[in-house]
Amino acid sequence: MGSSSDTAKMAPARETLERFGLAVDERVLSAHRNPAAVAELAAGARDAGYVALICGAGMAAHLAGVCAAHTTLPVVGVPLSGGALNGVDALYATVQMPKGIPVATVAIDGALNAALLVVQMLAISDAGLAAALTEDRRQRAEG
Repeated sequence: MGSSSDTAKMAPARETLERFGLAVDERVLSAHRNPAAVAELAAGARDAGYVALICGAGMAAHLAGVCAAHTTLPVVGVPLSGGALNGVDALYATVQMPKGIPVATVAIDGALNAALLVVQMLAISDAGLAAALTEDRRQRAEG
């Protein structure tokens, strides 16, 4: 995430991934204040064993795009509310990526859906995870 103030808004992603038994490496790195560290993390993510990156940032929200530019792993961007436009600026900054540098983008403050999207991608080749995802969906439907 881009700032420590984003921790509460991104917590549903961590909680969801952990509930499905997936390891989480949660970091605070700003695309603007720590660009070299962001690039290094993204470039080495595959070799470090990551399977996807979930990036939450508000306002200018370039974190997901910078990560996507430095990795071929799936990147899911979570635009976060705040600032004068309450997250609309972050949404546009995250979703409008140049051709060839995709970022899957969820709703403003959509950390939970970002995590579920990663789980769905992994469940394509993991029957146990697919079953857990089906059960999670059933439980959500029951309320």
